Amino acid sequence: MAKRDYKKARRHIEVSVGESVRIMREFQELSQNKLSERTGIPQSTLSAIENDRVNLGVERAKVLARALKCHPAVLVFPGWDVGDESAA
Repeated sequence: MAKRDYKKARRHIEVSVGESVRIMREFQELSQNKLSERTGIPQSTLSAIENDRVNLGVERAKVLARALKCHPAVLVFPGWDVGDESAA
């Protein structure tokens, strides 16, 4: 088979909102307790968010994004593929 007969594989994973929060928190080596201290969001609520038992919500997303030093969209829309979709 010629090289041109192969399709390049695309890397794509599904990440939930809660998983994106956990990934960002762990990437910065923060415990849920430390993130709770930084945000004022109870640790139990952070756990529920990370396990997708509680919706993140816009205001919590803003608070967490400030503490995690990222844009809120990183947390709220973890699976957004800019190349495939339009916001309009």
